Amino acid sequence: MSAKKSTTVVIGGRVYTLSGFEDEEYLQRVATYINNKIDEFTKVDSYRKANADQRAMVLELNIADDYFKMKEKATDLETQLSQKDKELYDLKHQLITNQVDKEDLSEREEALKKENEELKAIKEKLESSLADALLGPASDDQDEEKTNEKKK
Repeated sequence: MSAKKSTTVVIGGRVYTLSGFEDEEYLQRVATYINNKIDEFTKVDSYRKANADQRAMVLELNIADDYFKMKEKATDLETQLSQKDKELYDLKHQLITNQVDKEDLSEREEALKKENEELKAIKEKLESSLADALLGPASDDQDEEKTNEKKK
């Protein structure tokens, strides 16, 4: 745990020493935020006419309002982040599923190509056998006649 630190800041024209575990830069930002709120309300006539307690209460209420609005915004952003994380998980899951499906389809495609080649070979053999069966002896006689004609 870090050591407690003290920092001098000016808030509303008064010098204060703030102590905390945060760094000096953070404490200066807090003081600047309060000074900006004071400056914002100092421009309002009714604020300037109010007594010190009323002015302090207006500042406190507005700072609390800022706090709760920011807290609600942070909660909304966390909810959105959670939803985006879920969407991302779902998309990654879908991507993996699609990749597996693609691999399965590629394997199926290769198997069908191989089967197609085998069927083409069988078809050629069957066509050849059919031609031999239908034209067999005539085909051999024609080959012999051509050979004999060439000899003459």
